[in-house]
Amino acid sequence: MALFSSSTQTIPVTGDIPQHIAVIMDGNGRWAKKRFLPRVAGHKRGVEVVREVVRLCANHGVKYLTLFAFSSENWRRPADEVSFLLNLFMEALQQEVGKLDENNICLRMIGDCSRFDPALVDKIAEAEAQTASNDGLTLTVAVNYGGRWDIMQAMKRLLAEKPGLAQSFTESDLAAYLSMHYAPEPDLFIRTGGEQRISNFLLWQLAYSELYFTETLWPDFDEAEFKRAIASYQRRERRFGRTSEQLVAD
Repeated sequence: MALFSSSTQTIPVTGDIPQHIAVIMDGNGRWAKKRFLPRVAGHKRGVEVVREVVRLCANHGVKYLTLFAFSSENWRRPADEVSFLLNLFMEALQQEVGKLDENNICLRMIGDCSRFDPALVDKIAEAEAQTASNDGLTLTVAVNYGGRWDIMQAMKRLLAEKPGLAQSFTESDLAAYLSMHYAPEPDLFIRTGGEQRISNFLLWQLAYSELYFTETLWPDFDEAEFKRAIASYQRRERRFGRTSEQLVAD
């Protein structure tokens, strides 16, 4: 069984602060281009912003933060940029995991690691193991992740382990095999950079998330921008299929 119930099956308990925030960190390359810098400079700056957003989430009482770092479609980018991104990811793991551990942050990775260098796979496993017992903020990084891949791998694992459910499985049965079975569905989805799409990210889990799009490029996403996103979320009426009148009655 999944640890958390589905928003299409039960009505989640919500509050003024999102329990779970998911982010597509878009705009690194454009940020660098505007400054006549190589795209990789934007990615480096983006890592610094990740550090700040993790701090902000922890300080505001957010329990889960999920970041889309590298999608299954990002392999289509120029080979040198892909290589840089993966090397940057390795470097970030080496530099940041100790700090995450010191601050009681649990690090999780989701995605298909089969295309990664074994050294990176080992480093991911080490980072997860080092922070596994921490019970503060859970930081999830999606690397070589795609929402359709997630649903497909969950289905394959479910049918392999429980073939008897082939004709009668439920949402809960499948949800237990999804990459983020350990976390509640995101309350708030943020995408920076001006694009207004979810780009194959957490397709199952975003069913009832509040969507927030901003023109701000990820390297410019600061505390003020974070608070604007939270304020937007707090103005939303989260009905989960009900009417406004039913909310008043509750």
